[in-house]
Amino acid sequence: MLVTLNEILAIAREKNCAIGAFNTPNLECLTAVLNAAERLETPVIISHAELHEPVAPLSVIGPVMVQAAIKAKVPVCVHLDHCETLSYMEEALKLGFTGVMYDGSVLPYEENVANTRIAVAMARQYGASVEAEIGQMAAREGGEGENAAGPVYTDPDLAKTFCAETEIDALAPSFGTAHGIYKSKPVLDLERVKAIAEKTGLPLVMHGGSGVSDEDYRIAIKNGIRKVNYYSYMSKAGVNAVKEMLDDHEVTFFHDLALAAQTAMEKDVEKAMRVFSGIM
Repeated sequence: MLVTLNEILAIAREKNCAIGAFNTPNLECLTAVLNAAERLETPVIISHAELHEPVAPLSVIGPVMVQAAIKAKVPVCVHLDHCETLSYMEEALKLGFTGVMYDGSVLPYEENVANTRIAVAMARQYGASVEAEIGQMAAREGGEGENAAGPVYTDPDLAKTFCAETEIDALAPSFGTAHGIYKSKPVLDLERVKAIAEKTGLPLVMHGGSGVSDEDYRIAIKNGIRKVNYYSYMSKAGVNAVKEMLDDHEVTFFHDLALAAQTAMEKDVEKAMRVFSGIM
């Protein structure tokens, strides 16, 4: 069933857990995520990132995501991830997306606030919820473009001010995670997460959630993380499955490779969901 980001986050708060948000730029990713969610009977967020436009245009994949969410047996939020263009956000809202994330984190603070307020007003017209970001991670979305100065950690007091000025529904703070594949074990400032959650009173979002240890996930969730963005390692599982199939024997049909990738991603997603939700 299709629900809003706020409705998903309310479930997470009630159960003191986090909900996984998985990018689904193709049918194999989408099917893998929804199959895992329905098997575990857990809510889920399916996301489309603006950077995936060349891979899967929003106008094509968006309606597919919305219809899949409507037909799903579990609560599903259809979410726009890391949107830097307000016109692109409006396109997603018109398609029926129930959550949007405006990313103005690289902008000067006042400009980020101004644009986020526009995003909130726009989303409210469609009954959708808004996530925004303050602070900068070590790498941009997609794992590309290292931040030359390293991560810019979110200041708890500034986060409180930002949330009050923008009236957003969820906040993505920077506390040591990075997008893409980790080259070394991430060192997370999990006490910062707790402080931001206490000061803002909002559900917090972990970006760059792939590759974090199970123990760090659990502490982060205990400290206020209610949404975990996860894609890179799910995608890597699919790639590894295809490589293994090609190494093992000759493959004639592409759909056999696609199915192998889907099956592997589904297993990886289910494992992540179990950690996020506390399902054993």
